[in-house]
Amino acid sequence: MSDHCLNCHLAIPFELTWQSLFKQLPPTYLCKDCSMQLAPIHPPICQKCCRPLKKLSKDFIKGDVCLDCYRWENDANWASILDKNISFYEYNDFLKELLARFKYRGDYVLAKVFSQKIKEKLEQISYDAIVPIPLSNERLLERGFNQSTALASEANANVAYLLTRVHSEKQSKKSRHERIHLQQVFNRKDDTELEGKNLLLIDDIYTTGSTLRHAAKILKEAGAKTVTSITIARG
Repeated sequence: MSDHCLNCHLAIPFELTWQSLFKQLPPTYLCKDCSMQLAPIHPPICQKCCRPLKKLSKDFIKGDVCLDCYRWENDANWASILDKNISFYEYNDFLKELLARFKYRGDYVLAKVFSQKIKEKLEQISYDAIVPIPLSNERLLERGFNQSTALASEANANVAYLLTRVHSEKQSKKSRHERIHLQQVFNRKDDTELEGKNLLLIDDIYTTGSTLRHAAKILKEAGAKTVTSITIARG
């Protein structure tokens, strides 16, 4: 009996190993060929945003952080707003297409591909609540689901809906400069007590870090002690 790859739909044969004999292994959602096209992020990395440093020129590295994070942290309005971002994979062509199918073409089941990675990371870190990056009502109606909530849900993680989002132009249509200088698009959803809480944002991709920092800013202003983010890809 075999499952099928959620990307290429070919059968995934069951492999009998010593580990599978004595332990129930998590389900596999990608075949070996597709799985090998994912590019896990390895050190050295930016200690703030998880950006791989090995591909960067020395001019774009400042100590143990990338130049982008160095600039964010030296801006009085944004210093220490987002404590850290954790990403799993580099945003290569394969992952770009996979996330596009998931996010824009309604292929919800692809959230399962990343569920085990998210589960494992959640077991390793301490937090009080998981906050999905929200969509505006208009964008939610257009897509049919929130990709951030889907990622958390498939990892069996409970979420706290602490933020709402004002409708705006799609991030994918904005230039890098426009994303970095994004106007605040988030609001608090309710008056939940956040003083001293350690919060964890979840989203599909970290690009400039602007969206995550705007969300973190609202939470920090409401009293959150730390705001960390988990993203599938580091663009």
